[in-house]
Amino acid sequence: MFKRIDHVELVTDQPERTVAFYTEMLGFKVKRRDRVQAPNGTALDLVYLDLGGTVIEVITYEGVKPGPAASGVHLGWNLAAIEVEDMTKAVDFLKAKGVPVTWGPLVRDTYARAEIQDPNGYSIELRQWK
Repeated sequence: MFKRIDHVELVTDQPERTVAFYTEMLGFKVKRRDRVQAPNGTALDLVYLDLGGTVIEVITYEGVKPGPAASGVHLGWNLAAIEVEDMTKAVDFLKAKGVPVTWGPLVRDTYARAEIQDPNGYSIELRQWK
């Protein structure tokens, strides 16, 4: 009946900067762009980004400025996690591109974990399974 998570929505007021970050820094590919009318008449711009079958839907509401990103421990969805092949190479690549690591890397026997933030301040976990 249920197959998988189809996509995760990310709401932003910086669509081009957000798309550039996910494509240029993290290797997502633009799958599709769309513009739709919401039931209340507001227009939505959508960009679907794909990384190995994982899709992030970047949403921009016309005329709406979202509030600040949630940070720290809070109820609800917390962050997205991206699996990396080599934590050291991934962290070095991102740092060279000006993307700071906000937490970690923490290395354990079975995994390594670090966190970065996208241009909206949303946390992204980097995970290497060993």
